[in-house]
Amino acid sequence: MDESLFQEFLKKAGLRFKSHPWHGIEVGADAPAVVTAYIEIIPSDTVKYEVDKPSGHLKVDRPQKFSNIVPALYGFIPKTYCKEEIAKFCMEKTGRTGIIGDGDPLDICVLTERDITHGDIIVQAKIVGGFRMIDNNEADDKIVAVLKQDELYAQWNDIHDMPPSIVNRLSHYFLTYKQFPGQGQKVEIPHIYGREEAYEVVKASQRDYENYFKPLSLSHLG
Repeated sequence: MDESLFQEFLKKAGLRFKSHPWHGIEVGADAPAVVTAYIEIIPSDTVKYEVDKPSGHLKVDRPQKFSNIVPALYGFIPKTYCKEEIAKFCMEKTGRTGIIGDGDPLDICVLTERDITHGDIIVQAKIVGGFRMIDNNEADDKIVAVLKQDELYAQWNDIHDMPPSIVNRLSHYFLTYKQFPGQGQKVEIPHIYGREEAYEVVKASQRDYENYFKPLSLSHLG
């Protein structure tokens, strides 16, 4: 079987079997402006779900701590990864050293006025900005997006167009969602950045993905 036939076989296999949400879903032709996002949890969830990386199935990670509820659809951008390129970009922007990538796909939260009732779905999301989050010296950026064609939120093209109350609510969630009362704060957000910088973060995470997860080819089969 030549390489082109093998790639066609992989595509057709994806029509018969459920694709892995991290590795088997395309980010989309309009990326980084508009991306396909895989949603793991929604605001009404009382537990935090996340994808089990080996199997691709959604699993329970932990109960949501106290009254902290995710204020948007929350998941990740497929075929992204946060390692050296993301860490390098974070250090360039903060002037710090010793930062590493967190080893996960790039997180995204998607704002919508619509009542979406469950996770384990994919949505089209228009990127408007992001939070440069550092968690114990790990770069853990949170991309902020709005649901494409949402009647209310889609009017915003940049995070700086959004009301401060929404930005503050998102920021508060990410600063506190891992924290127990009495613990010192380990998470910080040194920067809130706009759309163009968010695009660069997405591109860096795509480079990291390409560096660590090469597209499957016949050469991988020996």
